[in-house]
Amino acid sequence: MKVILLQNIRGLGKKYDNKEVADGYAANYLIPNGLVKIADRKILEWAKKQRETVAAESAQELEKIGQMARKMEGLEVEVTVKVGDKGQLFEKVNPQKIVSRLKEMGYEVAKEQVELSRKIEEAGEFDAKIVFEHNLEAPIKIIVAPAQ
Repeated sequence: MKVILLQNIRGLGKKYDNKEVADGYAANYLIPNGLVKIADRKILEWAKKQRETVAAESAQELEKIGQMARKMEGLEVEVTVKVGDKGQLFEKVNPQKIVSRLKEMGYEVAKEQVELSRKIEEAGEFDAKIVFEHNLEAPIKIIVAPAQ
């Protein structure tokens, strides 16, 4: 039976793909669970338009993310923290703290996107990167400075 997938299905295909599946699989699992529609001319045309729309949106999103990655590349983010007389940090410098500082600088980033090259345990400069969708990355430098 020819069907159009209404969502990504592991091992079968991606949303809006046209697939040939066993009649029993379609009738007993895919259709009752709302995962597919039976492919007829009307549904095939609808799926084609949906794929085109998704492709256009994806291209726009890729361009937007690419601009953000280029804008952030090489960015220096200064984080001030309380430091003891032996150089030990009294506060953790973690992705959440970096995201807060980036937000103050006008960048919207999720803490899951921040990758530190190593744990930050003292004042100094550290390499990090912001990981975006579509396999884009922006290397940044974290500067940990003692609070005055």
